[in-house]
Amino acid sequence: MLELAILGFLADGPLHGYQLRRLIAHLSGHSRPVSDGSLYPAINRLVNAGLLDRHTEPGASAAQRHTLSLKSAGRAELLRRLREPDQPDITDGARYFTILAFLSHLPDIADQHAVLRRRLEFLEQPASFFHDGNRPMSAEDTTDPYRRGMLLIARATSHAERSWLREQLAQPA
Repeated sequence: MLELAILGFLADGPLHGYQLRRLIAHLSGHSRPVSDGSLYPAINRLVNAGLLDRHTEPGASAAQRHTLSLKSAGRAELLRRLREPDQPDITDGARYFTILAFLSHLPDIADQHAVLRRRLEFLEQPASFFHDGNRPMSAEDTTDPYRRGMLLIARATSHAERSWLREQLAQPA
Protein backbone atom coordinates (compact mmCIF):
# COMPACT_ATOMS: atom_id res chain seq x y z
CA MET A 1 0.00 0.00 0.00
CA LEU A 2 2.97 2.27 0.52
CA GLU A 3 3.82 2.18 -3.16
CA LEU A 4 0.20 2.86 -4.09
CA ALA A 5 0.14 5.88 -1.76
CA ILE A 6 3.37 7.19 -3.31
CA LEU A 7 1.96 6.82 -6.82
CA GLY A 8 -1.37 8.32 -5.77
CA PHE A 9 0.04 11.41 -4.11
CA LEU A 10 2.47 12.02 -6.96
CA ALA A 11 -0.46 11.80 -9.40
CA ASP A 12 -1.60 15.04 -7.74
CA GLY A 13 1.74 16.70 -8.53
CA PRO A 14 5.50 16.62 -7.85
CA LEU A 15 6.63 16.39 -4.21
CA HIS A 16 9.78 16.25 -2.15
CA GLY A 17 10.34 13.08 -0.12
CA TYR A 18 9.63 14.89 3.15
CA GLN A 19 6.30 16.21 1.83
CA LEU A 20 5.40 12.76 0.58
CA ARG A 21 6.19 11.16 3.95
CA ARG A 22 3.96 13.68 5.74
CA LEU A 23 1.05 13.09 3.35
CA ILE A 24 1.34 9.32 3.70
CA ALA A 25 1.57 9.61 7.48
CA HIS A 26 -1.62 11.67 7.54
CA LEU A 27 -3.38 9.14 5.32
CA SER A 28 -2.32 6.08 7.28
CA GLY A 29 -2.70 7.67 10.70
CA HIS A 30 -0.84 6.96 13.91
CA SER A 31 -1.48 3.22 13.73
CA ARG A 32 0.77 2.71 10.71
CA PRO A 33 3.60 5.25 10.83
CA VAL A 34 5.84 5.61 7.80
CA SER A 35 9.55 5.46 8.49
CA ASP A 36 12.30 6.71 6.24
CA GLY A 37 13.55 3.10 6.29
CA SER A 38 10.44 1.97 4.43
CA LEU A 39 9.60 5.09 2.39
CA TYR A 40 12.92 5.70 0.65
CA PRO A 41 13.50 2.07 -0.42
CA ALA A 42 9.95 2.08 -1.86
CA ILE A 43 10.71 5.31 -3.72
CA ASN A 44 13.94 3.80 -5.04
CA ARG A 45 12.09 0.69 -6.26
CA LEU A 46 9.60 2.89 -8.12
CA VAL A 47 12.38 5.03 -9.62
CA ASN A 48 14.33 1.92 -10.69
CA ALA A 49 11.17 0.46 -12.24
CA GLY A 50 10.82 3.59 -14.38
CA LEU A 51 7.61 4.73 -12.69
CA LEU A 52 8.96 7.89 -11.01
CA ASP A 53 11.31 10.64 -12.01
CA ARG A 54 13.66 12.08 -9.40
CA HIS A 55 15.51 15.31 -10.03
CA THR A 56 17.64 17.46 -7.78
CA GLU A 57 17.05 21.13 -7.14
CA PRO A 58 18.66 23.59 -4.77
CA GLY A 59 17.35 23.53 -1.22
CA ALA A 60 16.71 26.44 1.13
CA SER A 61 20.17 25.96 2.59
CA ALA A 62 23.19 24.15 1.17
CA ALA A 63 21.40 20.80 1.03
CA GLN A 64 19.88 19.80 -2.28
CA ARG A 65 16.32 18.56 -2.46
CA HIS A 66 15.04 15.68 -4.53
CA THR A 67 11.74 16.27 -6.25
CA LEU A 68 9.73 13.24 -7.29
CA SER A 69 7.21 13.19 -10.09
CA LEU A 70 5.09 10.53 -11.73
CA LYS A 71 6.11 9.30 -15.17
CA SER A 72 3.49 8.10 -17.64
CA ALA A 73 4.39 4.50 -16.76
CA GLY A 74 3.80 5.38 -13.09
CA ARG A 75 0.37 6.80 -13.89
CA ALA A 76 -0.47 3.64 -15.84
CA GLU A 77 0.65 1.51 -12.87
CA LEU A 78 -1.43 3.61 -10.46
CA LEU A 79 -4.51 3.17 -12.64
CA ARG A 80 -3.88 -0.58 -12.94
CA ARG A 81 -3.58 -0.96 -9.15
CA LEU A 82 -6.76 1.04 -8.61
CA ARG A 83 -8.69 -0.79 -11.32
CA GLU A 84 -7.55 -4.26 -10.18
CA PRO A 85 -6.96 -4.19 -6.41
CA ASP A 86 -5.98 -7.45 -4.76
CA GLN A 87 -8.62 -9.02 -2.50
CA PRO A 88 -6.83 -7.92 0.73
CA ASP A 89 -6.98 -4.35 -0.62
CA ILE A 90 -10.77 -4.71 -0.60
CA THR A 91 -11.19 -6.59 2.69
CA ASP A 92 -8.66 -4.80 4.92
CA GLY A 93 -10.07 -1.45 6.03
CA ALA A 94 -6.80 0.49 6.06
CA ARG A 95 -5.72 -0.87 2.69
CA TYR A 96 -9.16 -0.15 1.25
CA PHE A 97 -8.99 3.45 2.47
CA THR A 98 -5.74 3.87 0.55
CA ILE A 99 -7.52 2.65 -2.59
CA LEU A 100 -10.44 4.96 -1.86
CA ALA A 101 -8.15 7.97 -1.34
CA PHE A 102 -7.01 7.78 -4.95
CA LEU A 103 -9.98 6.12 -6.69
CA SER A 104 -11.01 9.40 -8.31
CA HIS A 105 -7.87 9.16 -10.45
CA LEU A 106 -9.58 6.38 -12.40
CA PRO A 107 -11.14 8.27 -15.31
CA ASP A 108 -13.91 5.73 -15.97
CA ILE A 109 -16.69 5.81 -13.37
CA ALA A 110 -17.60 2.23 -14.34
CA ASP A 111 -14.14 1.15 -13.15
CA GLN A 112 -14.62 3.12 -9.92
CA HIS A 113 -18.00 1.46 -9.39
CA ALA A 114 -16.53 -2.01 -9.97
CA VAL A 115 -14.17 -1.44 -7.03
CA LEU A 116 -16.98 -0.09 -4.85
CA ARG A 117 -19.19 -3.08 -5.73
CA ARG A 118 -16.43 -5.46 -4.63
CA ARG A 119 -16.22 -3.69 -1.27
CA LEU A 120 -20.01 -3.73 -0.87
CA GLU A 121 -20.15 -7.45 -1.67
CA PHE A 122 -17.51 -8.07 0.99
CA LEU A 123 -19.35 -5.98 3.59
CA GLU A 124 -22.64 -7.78 2.92
CA GLN A 125 -21.16 -11.13 3.98
CA PRO A 126 -21.96 -12.14 7.57
CA ALA A 127 -18.96 -11.38 9.76
CA SER A 128 -18.04 -11.06 13.39
CA PHE A 129 -14.98 -10.85 15.58
CA PHE A 130 -16.38 -13.69 17.67
CA HIS A 131 -18.19 -16.93 16.93
CA ASP A 132 -20.49 -19.16 18.91
CA GLY A 133 -19.70 -22.50 17.30
CA ASN A 134 -20.08 -21.90 13.56
CA ARG A 135 -22.38 -18.89 13.98
CA PRO A 136 -21.10 -15.30 14.07
CA MET A 137 -21.90 -13.58 17.38
CA SER A 138 -23.89 -10.37 17.44
CA ALA A 139 -23.74 -7.67 20.09
CA GLU A 140 -26.92 -9.12 21.56
CA ASP A 141 -25.25 -12.53 22.01
CA THR A 142 -22.60 -11.43 24.49
CA THR A 143 -22.67 -10.15 28.04
CA ASP A 144 -19.08 -8.89 27.87
CA PRO A 145 -19.43 -5.08 27.64
CA TYR A 146 -16.20 -4.60 25.69
CA ARG A 147 -16.93 -7.27 23.11
CA ARG A 148 -20.45 -5.86 22.84
CA GLY A 149 -18.92 -2.43 22.24
CA MET A 150 -16.66 -3.78 19.52
CA LEU A 151 -19.59 -5.46 17.81
CA LEU A 152 -21.85 -2.38 18.06
CA ILE A 153 -19.15 -0.08 16.69
CA ALA A 154 -18.39 -2.50 13.85
CA ARG A 155 -22.11 -2.79 13.03
CA ALA A 156 -22.57 1.00 12.92
CA THR A 157 -19.45 1.51 10.83
CA SER A 158 -20.43 -1.22 8.40
CA HIS A 159 -23.96 0.17 8.11
CA ALA A 160 -22.65 3.68 7.38
CA GLU A 161 -20.18 2.42 4.80
CA ARG A 162 -22.74 0.23 3.04
CA SER A 163 -25.15 3.17 2.87
CA TRP A 164 -22.46 5.40 1.37
CA LEU A 165 -21.42 2.72 -1.12
CA ARG A 166 -25.03 2.24 -2.29
CA GLU A 167 -25.38 6.01 -2.67
CA GLN A 168 -22.23 6.19 -4.81
CA LEU A 169 -23.24 3.19 -6.89
CA ALA A 170 -26.64 4.82 -7.59
CA GLN A 171 -24.82 7.64 -9.42
CA PRO A 172 -24.97 7.24 -13.19
CA ALA A 173 -21.92 5.59 -14.74
